[in-house]
Amino acid sequence: MNNQTLIDNLRCIPDFPQKGINFRDVTTLFQSAECMKIMVDELYEIYKDKGITKIVGIESRGFVLGAALASRLGCGFVMARKPGKLPSTVIKEYYSKEYGVDTIEMHIDSIDENDVVLIHDDLLATGGTAKAAYKLVQHFNPKKIYINFIIEITDEGLHGRDEFEDIDLTTLLTI
Repeated sequence: MNNQTLIDNLRCIPDFPQKGINFRDVTTLFQSAECMKIMVDELYEIYKDKGITKIVGIESRGFVLGAALASRLGCGFVMARKPGKLPSTVIKEYYSKEYGVDTIEMHIDSIDENDVVLIHDDLLATGGTAKAAYKLVQHFNPKKIYINFIIEITDEGLHGRDEFEDIDLTTLLTI
């Protein structure tokens, strides 16, 4: 896709959160009404005929477009959250990060086998968090799972897409 308006509005912060990392800051895209409209419109065009019944937004930036797209598609929205943030009974998935292990959780009644699920997050780099969310959604045995990111980073030797062979994965921007 690589819409030029989105590229022009994407902020890059060098050496954040640590030296050598070029952080792609999607908050500048969320601040712009024009960019929000472009992103929701592009996502809607991709997924309008896929029968999506639930969108799983990954904490926290996945909540922004995930919820907006769920409203546009007329489907439910499910939060995949960090530990201790959801008030009812949860199912968990653990995953490795560069500096340890983390957890992602969803309510146990979030999804069922009749659902067609779109997992959405802001950024695909190594794929660790999204892979954990994917495994979590698989526990519910839905009819189909799609995955989407606003940005896919490929210019820093990152190959997050490799974590999702044979899975329908789309991105709005590839950098």
